[in-house]
This record gives sequence, structure tokens and C-alpha cells, in this order.
Amino acid sequence: MSRDSYLHRQLPAALAPGGAWDALGALAQALHRQGRYDLAVAAASEALILAEQADWHDRSFIARSLNDLAALHTTCGRYELAEPLYVRALALREESLGAQHPEVAQSFNNLAHLRATLGQYTAAEWLYHRALSIQEKTLEPEHPELANTFNNLAVLLKTQGKLAPAEALYRRALAIREKVCGPESPEVGLSLHTLAALLAAEGDPAAAEPLCRRSLSIREKAFGPDHSDVAMSLNVLAMLCADQGRPAEAETHHARALAIRERVHGPHHPDVAQSLHNFAALQLSQGRHVQAEELFDRALSIRENALGKDHPLVAATLEALARLRRQTGRQDEAGPLEKRSMGIRAMKR
Repeated sequence: MSRDSYLHRQLPAALAPGGAWDALGALAQALHRQGRYDLAVAAASEALILAEQADWHDRSFIARSLNDLAALHTTCGRYELAEPLYVRALALREESLGAQHPEVAQSFNNLAHLRATLGQYTAAEWLYHRALSIQEKTLEPEHPELANTFNNLAVLLKTQGKLAPAEALYRRALAIREKVCGPESPEVGLSLHTLAALLAAEGDPAAAEPLCRRSLSIREKAFGPDHSDVAMSLNVLAMLCADQGRPAEAETHHARALAIRERVHGPHHPDVAQSLHNFAALQLSQGRHVQAEELFDRALSIRENALGKDHPLVAATLEALARLRRQTGRQDEAGPLEKRSMGIRAMKR
């Protein structure tokens, strides 16, 4: 069955344009939650066409469709398609709603997330603070959108090694989400996941593991066992098991996470590269140099193609490959990798 025929079967007949737009948007969100990303993109694309064709005075509807489609492209790793949609959505929202509207803050938040994913950390942090400055003036102190921005900014700060302020923001986001969304909500699952990863980075895997397992349980109940969010929790759980001397359990979780990501996203997505890189690190710690090198090489190729050759995650895999080659006596091969990694790090300071 073609995706167009599938979409048309999901929609009631004879919908007015506004009703069809609402229905397509809801369908896109439902498909996104189910991990059926290609169909979700198709529904969101049709919603955008309807919004642009309709004679609506409120152009914020177009901005919402642009934003939804951009978010899906981001999930799928198609960043070059997401960026112009996010930029256009921001411009439309500022024009139609004013510079201090919460939906403008949402656009700043989304664009910041994309910039952070692309390794543009300074620009991302500025955009997150722009979002927060609007939200703190216009939203209640426990609004879920504030929690989203706290969580996203915390992810960025953790990436930059600013662990203490990141932890404070993670805990603020978690408190809001548990109160507003409920303790078993996917939003709480996300906060638990990110806080667990932070505690692991701080060197406390024992404190992180119960949070990670709770996150995994919430996500499996909410999305099923083969969703990309489940793979995210499995990836962190695998690293926590490895850090606590349980490599066999870690390998099981890494293998499951990698299988989910390859099935959901295909073999060339940045999330697949993350699983490959982390699985390779586990293999290296067990002295399995051949298996580790193959996985690192695959991760490097994906990251260079999907994120660009000067992305910080490319530097991380180059550093890991350099360590492996030094351990296997190939000093002459390690040096160029280290030099290239140092050049990327210097550019991103």
C-alpha cells in the first residue's frame, strides 16, 4: 500500500480544509510516536501544503506545519531539510504573533536544538537563552514548555562539560514534568534518561542506573519495545552496566539498541553511529581490537557523512580510533587521527 493511500484512509471524508489540517497534524504526531517516520513526514508535508493553500489570516498555522515537518526531518537526521523550515517558522511567528509570544520561544528552542546537534554550541546556547527569556515572562513557572527548554539547555551544557549547572536544570525539568505530566509520562521518561546520562558523566553509575531503568520501563510501556526512545535508554543502560563491571549485560543492551536504530532509521543515521561508537568502546575495553575497529570505522563514516567532517562527534570517534591504533602498535596511523581531532576541537572552542 502506498503512503498516500494509507494517509487518505486515515482521514474522514469531506473534511473542511481546517479540519483536514488538524487531522493530518494529529496523524503525523501519532505516526511519529509510533516510530513510523516516513509516513509521519508524508502526513506533515500534506498538512503544510494545506496550510499554505488555505486563505487563513493567521499565518501561525503555516508556522506550526513548518515546525512539525522540521522536527520530523531532525528526528530522521535530515538536518539540511529541517533548518530552512525552522528558520521560516521563526520568521512567520515573529511576524504574526510578535517577538514575545510563547510560540516564538518554541521556535528558538527548536532551532537551538538543531544548532546543538550540528555542533554549533555557542549559537545554540544563545538561542536557548532567547527562548527562556520569553518563556519566563509569558508562561507559568511550571509550564511544560519551560521544562522542555530547561532539559534541552541542560543537554547542551553537559555536552560542553558544564555538569553542575546541567544537573540543576535537569532536576528542575524533571520536577515540573512529574507534577504536570504524571510520573509515568513519556516526558518524565525523557527527563529520567537525560539525568541518568548526566550522573554517569559525573562518575556515579550506581545512582544513574535506577533512573535509567525507570526511563526504559516508561518508554517501553508508552511506545513499545522497538521505538527509538527505547534505544536511547538502552544505550545509556549499556554504558552504565559496562562502567559497573558487567560487560556481558552491556553487550546485550548495546546489541538491542543498535538493532532498533538500524531498523527504525536505516544504517546511516547519526543515532546508529552513536550505538556503533559505544559498542566499539565496549569491545575495545574487552581487548577485541578487530571488532572494535570495524565498529569505530563504521561510526566515523556515518558521522562524517551525516554531520560533517568537522563535527565534535567526528572528533570523538577519531580519538577513539587513535587510542585503538596505539594499543595495537600502529603509532604512525594514530598520529594523523589525533592531529585531525585536535584541529576540530580547536575550531569548536
